[in-house]
Amino acid sequence: MIGTIILGLQQLGDPMVWVALVGGSILGIILGAIPGIGPGVGIALLLPVTYTMEPLAGITLLMGLYAAGWYGGAIPAITINTPGTGVNVLTTYDGYPMAKGGEPQRALSLAYASSFVGGVVAVIVLMVAAWPIASLSRHLTSIDLGMAALLAMVLVVVAHRGSELASFALLGSGLFISTIGLETAYGSARYTFDTTWMLAGVPLIAVILGLFAIGQAFTLIFSNRQIEGGDAEMKRGLLGGFVEVFKYPKTLFRSAGFGVGMGVLPGVGEFLAQFFAYTTARASSKTPEKFGKGAPEGIIASETANNAVPPSALVPLLSLGIPGESFTAMMLTVFIIHGIDPGPTLFQDNREFVAGLYMTLLAMNVVIVVLLLGGTRWIAKLSSIPDRLLGVIILCLALVGSYSTNYRLTDTIIAIAFGVLGFSLRRANIPMVPIILGLVLGPIMERYFRQGFGAAGGDLSVFVSRPASLVFLIVIVTLIALAIRNAIVGRRRDPAGVS
Repeated sequence: MIGTIILGLQQLGDPMVWVALVGGSILGIILGAIPGIGPGVGIALLLPVTYTMEPLAGITLLMGLYAAGWYGGAIPAITINTPGTGVNVLTTYDGYPMAKGGEPQRALSLAYASSFVGGVVAVIVLMVAAWPIASLSRHLTSIDLGMAALLAMVLVVVAHRGSELASFALLGSGLFISTIGLETAYGSARYTFDTTWMLAGVPLIAVILGLFAIGQAFTLIFSNRQIEGGDAEMKRGLLGGFVEVFKYPKTLFRSAGFGVGMGVLPGVGEFLAQFFAYTTARASSKTPEKFGKGAPEGIIASETANNAVPPSALVPLLSLGIPGESFTAMMLTVFIIHGIDPGPTLFQDNREFVAGLYMTLLAMNVVIVVLLLGGTRWIAKLSSIPDRLLGVIILCLALVGSYSTNYRLTDTIIAIAFGVLGFSLRRANIPMVPIILGLVLGPIMERYFRQGFGAAGGDLSVFVSRPASLVFLIVIVTLIALAIRNAIVGRRRDPAGVS
């Protein structure tokens, strides 16, 4: 571990890594502090840029934007009762009442301190857990890894309680789209309809820009959001929370545990971690009646859990090469472009990169907190920017980005089509993560199963003859059975389909 830390500190000597770290953190805070945008839009827009950067700098830029977005999203949640991102919803429950009670700086300080602790704890878990898991995964065969990818897909579907059918349909759509183009084994064209531009398949960048950036742009353009509040006076004194959070150690570290656990599991994400952390904190509190009225434990639980998710979500990506949600799926494309193969061999072939990533993740939390302590008063004013103006700016950037990636008008048309789909899914409150994971995990699963079946001579018993594959299969069947059971029980309780 000491050797890894020293090696990681050496990687921090690259000026471009610091430019990416600070730049990504600033942009992430800004996008998080503007309600309705969030880091997903920024990541989609910057993804093509990272392809021209060194791997560590590119990943650092995206991670900085991702992590800082959750920090920044707490600012409007506390000051104007409008969450900057979807994962800051529960922060409004106690953050805004505390701010209205005359303590906005205390609420913000608690949010920053909780986010910092959650992020650092998750990075430590990543440093401790990723390498052993990768070492174990070296004993897995292609069939085992293919089943792990299939398990990730199943987890994505069952994690969206109440939207399982829609998630399954979108996952299937993503899997189908991933098959378009020339398949690698025999070079035969699939679903190209005798066109040449579809031989390369549906470009992932165009899909991501469409779903996340253009879809969000349409949402903002048609938005009728009304800003309420905004009269909380911002003062100095944002350091007090870094002492106060440790007055609630059980809530603090239990919430970090929820964030880490939910982050490692594919498809679960920040909101579920935040929900479990908040409800558990309220149930175990000596003063549960204060929750929703400005309880510091509510802010601590919410912000600690959601900021512990991003680093821990890297565990399955780095150790197994399997992304668990849309952000790590985007990061996987950066790895692939630079010829880095995440998984069992990563820690042997790219030790410098892994060590550098660890150190940048730790430094990232420090940089974000320093930026927030010095700039919160100005950052809070960003929430008053009109939605329609933001939507037009994002739309223009997304259209330019979709064309400039390959300089093909067809990519822009695909991006617009997926933008309409993303807008429709947002309006219907249907998750978009399954379609992205279907696109990314589909080729991974296909490659592993092809290799596994080839080595086994097409013998289907390989699924149950391998212990790891059998365990994955049992878990998959159990999860599907439980999801069906829950759906049947829910239908019996509510036969009319009305809650």
